[in-house]
Amino acid sequence: MGLFRRRRVQRTRRGTYEVHLPEPERALLGSLADQLRELLAETTDDPVVRRLFPTAYHDDAERDREYQQLVRDELLERRLAALATVEATLEASELDDEQLNAWLRGLNDLRLVLGTRLDVSEELLDVDADDPDAPAYAVYEYLGFLLSEVVDALAEGLPEPTDPTA
Repeated sequence: MGLFRRRRVQRTRRGTYEVHLPEPERALLGSLADQLRELLAETTDDPVVRRLFPTAYHDDAERDREYQQLVRDELLERRLAALATVEATLEASELDDEQLNAWLRGLNDLRLVLGTRLDVSEELLDVDADDPDAPAYAVYEYLGFLLSEVVDALAEGLPEPTDPTA
């Protein structure tokens, strides 16, 4: 049986979400959330975290600076709140909709930052086991897997789409 055979996040009949994470995975997520929170507390201008604060005006540095002044604090607050929710609910076996949505945002931020640090592109990863970054690539892949599990669980609660041509 493969490493990721068992679903990590499942919607319950009550509309909550069961979380099936082994302790090492919970510890990893806690450590990553803590590291990202510390990095964000230091600066939001680091190239590794800049991906979390996208440029709005690529061709106009002045307008983009004004935009960043308007939204950066709110974006930072939202990102830190999501990480805080992940950390506060790491040991929980069940999450509500709001908590799982915070996990979605937190996991996505973690994956974006790690992917930026690793300079990941759209191409499939083929990392040699001897590569010093192999563990970081494994974590990146794990975060992608877990993010997919969260998206699937949240999608289970959505109504079936209607056929607009019917």
